[in-house]
Amino acid sequence: MNQFEQQTSRTFRIAIGLVFLVFVSGLIGFHFIEGYGFIDSFYMTVISVSTVGFEVVKPLSPAGKIFVSFLLIFSLGSFAFVGSTIVRFFLDGEFVKKLKTSRVSKRIEKLTDHVIICGYGRNGEQAALELTDHNHPFVIIEKRENVISRIQEDPNLLYIQGDATNEEILRFAGIDRARALIATTPNDADNMFVVLTARSMNHHLTIVSRASEIGSDTKLKRAGATNVIMPERMGGQRMARLVTQPDVVEFMEYIMLQRNRDISIHEVHCRNMAPINVGKSIGDLSLGKVTGTTIIGLKNQKGKYVFNPGSDYILGIHDQLFVLGSPEQVKSLNSFLENI
Repeated sequence: MNQFEQQTSRTFRIAIGLVFLVFVSGLIGFHFIEGYGFIDSFYMTVISVSTVGFEVVKPLSPAGKIFVSFLLIFSLGSFAFVGSTIVRFFLDGEFVKKLKTSRVSKRIEKLTDHVIICGYGRNGEQAALELTDHNHPFVIIEKRENVISRIQEDPNLLYIQGDATNEEILRFAGIDRARALIATTPNDADNMFVVLTARSMNHHLTIVSRASEIGSDTKLKRAGATNVIMPERMGGQRMARLVTQPDVVEFMEYIMLQRNRDISIHEVHCRNMAPINVGKSIGDLSLGKVTGTTIIGLKNQKGKYVFNPGSDYILGIHDQLFVLGSPEQVKSLNSFLENI
């Protein structure tokens, strides 16, 4: 619950408490001042605070008249506060916000194989844009009020306001069903806690964390991060390469960062490869000629990377290919390997 919701909840509790206090005061006052029973005290309280003007049970004493006068003043003020609270609840849009939050929560509950982004700063926003381009579902965890307001401007974004180091927040984000978690907060200590908490809750989760300080990458990997990214180091390397190899950098960025995705690098797993293709070389299968893709590398069953594998390389079901091509060509490659 964010600060605004806490304030609204507290205001409603005060309003309900004031109404309750009005009726209790009326019951007690009419009983002890005028000697009324419970039913008569309740009746007199209702007609007094509602100002409907029905006949009193019996003529009031001077003390009773003074009590009713103060009860009316107190009740009018209390009901005015209650009314303004209800009006403000609707006019300030809090009711609409609660409806939106409820809908977002239901959508999050249905997510599977999704990505959890912890922190929606510059890196988190860029990660969200990239996942959106790939049509991959994700949910954002952010605790800053001003950032949440910015997230709410996009109705397609799923978010949870809270601390990502909190197990309840991660559980609500569906960490047990998630594919990966990206920790992008600018504070390495916060990322460390996020990684530790997430790893303890899902041992099979892919965790990618940001690191700013030298040495934090090693600590984050020890804490359970699968990969650690240092934006400052990568930025420095990119600037240097733009000086030494500008065309290479621009070419790779065109492939990796283009929005239309006409041609890009894809991962193709061989685990579903048809038995008839197992044991054959890349040259025997003529993958490039048949599908139009270009194999630029692969990861073998030992976890080692092979760059630009030769035509005599024998493919196995544990290999993972890295190919350059269009989505249609990659789909054709998958179908060809599976002998569909």
